[in-house]
Amino acid sequence: YSKKTLARPNVKNIVLVEGVRTPFLLSGTTYSDLMPHDLARAALQGLLHRTAIPKDVVDYIIYGTVIQEVKTSNVAREAALGAGFSDKIPSHTVTMACISSNQAMTSAVGLIAAGQCDAVVAGGVEFMSDVPIRHSRKMRKTMLSLNKAKTLGQRLSLLGSIRLAHLSPELPAVAEFSTSETMGHSADRLAAAFGVSRVEQDEFALRSHSLAKKAQDAGLLQDVISFKVPGRDIVSQDNGIRPSSMEQMAKLKPAFIKPHGTVTAANSSFLTDGASAVLIMSEEKALAMGYKPKAYLRDFVYVSQDPKDQLLLGPTYGTPKVLERAGLTMSDIDVFEFHEAFAGQIMANLKAMDSDWFAQTYMGRKSKVGTPPMDKFNLWGGSLSLGHPFGATGCRLVTTVAHRLQKEGGQYGLVAACAAGGQVSDTHVQHSLVVPAMIAFCTYAKHLYEL
Repeated sequence: YSKKTLARPNVKNIVLVEGVRTPFLLSGTTYSDLMPHDLARAALQGLLHRTAIPKDVVDYIIYGTVIQEVKTSNVAREAALGAGFSDKIPSHTVTMACISSNQAMTSAVGLIAAGQCDAVVAGGVEFMSDVPIRHSRKMRKTMLSLNKAKTLGQRLSLLGSIRLAHLSPELPAVAEFSTSETMGHSADRLAAAFGVSRVEQDEFALRSHSLAKKAQDAGLLQDVISFKVPGRDIVSQDNGIRPSSMEQMAKLKPAFIKPHGTVTAANSSFLTDGASAVLIMSEEKALAMGYKPKAYLRDFVYVSQDPKDQLLLGPTYGTPKVLERAGLTMSDIDVFEFHEAFAGQIMANLKAMDSDWFAQTYMGRKSKVGTPPMDKFNLWGGSLSLGHPFGATGCRLVTTVAHRLQKEGGQYGLVAACAAGGQVSDTHVQHSLVVPAMIAFCTYAKHLYEL
């Protein structure tokens, strides 16, 4: 390796020892009768099996999730207990839309860097097959009042106040609270603003599915563990990878802005069930236990933007910041893994990164960020094809970077993911001679919209 190491004097090296995930499945398929903690537990058990780490060595467990199951609000704790970890290990759950597990990992890095812990398990889970559906606000108020009513007359009066309209349920929406706009609608507007055509989006989506299928067939998706679904079959691979043709994709109608929008079901990520888990340790502890870490976790940046007009542009803003922190340039990066929420979002970011005008007008930079070479970009597929369980994708991205750095002989990797609320996470990972990889996180947290 001729490139420099990013190790800093008197700063603890933090490493990714291992990363696993359940197969990512289309919601409403084989996982449909489970609960979120079941998937998270399976990922944790897979990590335990893969690493053979004694359960009492882990100091802390952090999980990310977005749409919470009300019965298991701290899903990290329930999954950890179910997986057989000691009840003495603290666990907490974080939420930051699509970068929830990025936040879990960087929180783990912080605990280790601060000297609080030596070994932390981080992960994420999302279960879209069963989401909490609430009664209307008026119906909830009536039901709570009924609970407090002391006389039969009070109860009858409250029951008599119920109207048919009160029975209409409230569904969870993938929409920005601050703007009431769905992410798909925002992605369509963003694509239009950057002149991204329907054909460009369909071509990128087809690329994602084709590369994912190739990687799956070649056995490159080593992070996927087999999972025996109770009462169902053993699941051992993602089921959303479906290479199609440009002709078939062209037949689909716009999903959000009708009839002239360009974002369709084919060029958007789909609702997915899945969980992931990674083991993060101080290098000293990992080597003392005989592990050969996959990557150094070197640096990370979170940025937030306007959730209305720049909701999904986080990677453009976060990437130069994490590179500057590490003293690297785009040409130093060997592996790029960007979260693919929508093909239009990826293409818009690539165009923004390639624009001097955008850099000067919106970023206060003298020149453009520069675009990742496509021969280094998401080469094993991405969220469009592999699936996107909101809370679990971050760990998949980081583990994939580590595996690709090893497979391709690279040294530096960069992860970028946009999220609801106009936020983003960027992470930087390094692969070295002793420890195979280095990952840098470029996380873009988009202000309010988190997925």
